[in-house]
Amino acid sequence: MSDEKQKIQERTLSFAVRIVKLCKFLEEQSGVTRILYKQLIRSGTSIGANVREAQSAQSDRDFLHKLEIALKETRETEYWLIILVRADLIKERRIKLLQQECEEIIKILVAITKKIKQKIKKS
Repeated sequence: MSDEKQKIQERTLSFAVRIVKLCKFLEEQSGVTRILYKQLIRSGTSIGANVREAQSAQSDRDFLHKLEIALKETRETEYWLIILVRADLIKERRIKLLQQECEEIIKILVAITKKIKQKIKKS
């Protein structure tokens, strides 16, 4: 497995663990926070699962499709994190590093998908 693939797999796994820990905290809260954490845990843990699934892709197009799903899930996770902060359900300082990692994962996935699209165009 290439370094790039291993790096994104590890980063998305670590990210998912951090999301689980945040959601564990959010689950203990009341009201709408409990509802939002369910959305966050689904999208936040789905990223790494889709990246892992992409490793077993049957073709470059299948690989691209799975990584694009991971990218969509990352953007959805970013959205839920923004909602939590803007709705004053959690202090931004508490999740700032998580938000930054989410942005980094988006950049990595965009770069990888661009490379795969170029490879597909050439073939």
